Amino acid sequence: MLDRRSWVPPFFGRTFFAVIACSACHGAEPPAPAAPIATAALSSAPGVASSSRPVTPAPAEPTPDEKKRAEAQRDLQEDRATWQRDNEAELSRWTPELHEAAKSLAEKTYPNGRAAIQAATLGKHRKPGNAERDKYRHPLETLGLFGFRPTMTVLEVSPGDGWYTEILAPALAANGKLIATSADPGGPPDERSTFYAQRFAAFLGKASEVYGKVNTITVDGKAPSLGLDGNVDLALVMREVHGMVNSGTLEAWLAAIHRALKPGGVLGIEEHRAPADANPKESAKKGYLPERWLIDRIEEAGFKLAAKSEVNANPKDTKDYPGGVWTLPPSFAEKDKDHDKYANIGESDRMTLKFVKASGSKDVGGPAKE
Repeated sequence: MLDRRSWVPPFFGRTFFAVIACSACHGAEPPAPAAPIATAALSSAPGVASSSRPVTPAPAEPTPDEKKRAEAQRDLQEDRATWQRDNEAELSRWTPELHEAAKSLAEKTYPNGRAAIQAATLGKHRKPGNAERDKYRHPLETLGLFGFRPTMTVLEVSPGDGWYTEILAPALAANGKLIATSADPGGPPDERSTFYAQRFAAFLGKASEVYGKVNTITVDGKAPSLGLDGNVDLALVMREVHGMVNSGTLEAWLAAIHRALKPGGVLGIEEHRAPADANPKESAKKGYLPERWLIDRIEEAGFKLAAKSEVNANPKDTKDYPGGVWTLPPSFAEKDKDHDKYANIGESDRMTLKFVKASGSKDVGGPAKE
């Protein structure tokens, strides 16, 4: 017989105990949330890719010298590109007829220097635009002052893009000799001197009829040595002395030229003229040098001033331009800015000086290197 106090109906039992269990849950504390997994632990766990990336530090600001070098390289690349376009146009100008005309000009003999220079300046071989500069550079009068003759051995120091070479080469081709200095065209491609050497080599190579006899000497501009002891009648330094001052090599160049000249040989100088009271080292950066200062330096190197001329003077040149002498034509460093103003001024005010290797002066610097 069942005890009525312990009996529970079958249909009620599971529900009853479920209610009891649920009521117990309402009175208990909720379970604590799971602790978050550390990111470091995740990133170090095998097979788990890290979502964090290392922070790349910002690049350091270039130094002033680095900025200057970068700007110089950009300018060099632009100059190379411009020259390549110009050179292609120049090469296309050299037709068979022009080659023949240049050959005829170079084969002629001339009775004197004036006749030789006149013929050369009128030659069709000259690059377009170069003859237009004769009114500023006066090659006939300038070379006449230096005593040029078509039978001379002439040294052209740092000929640039060949403006004077274009005149000298045909004038000397038949009975004289032209020697030009150059940097190494196979030098470092990021050096401007290498570019100038390559440009000059291409200039000579375009017409062997007129330039084939030019002898090029590769020279270290920082330590010039010519190996021409006493063989040169006339050395020309045309608008290049300020560069020697800027590089600190003027004394070395004067010694090398002095050694190369024959006794009584002539050094011809054409140089942009600074105000008389200018600081040479500062004015040289702008392309100008004071005349008296330069004469003194050259005479100290064993030369004697024999003559001077104002043929290349220009009183319009104020010598105070933002881009130095290169502001004026033909460079026009400011490009289109005030172009007409600078074109009206014309090319720079220049001194034109004739020096003679002084009698009894001794060469300095030891034996020349071959």
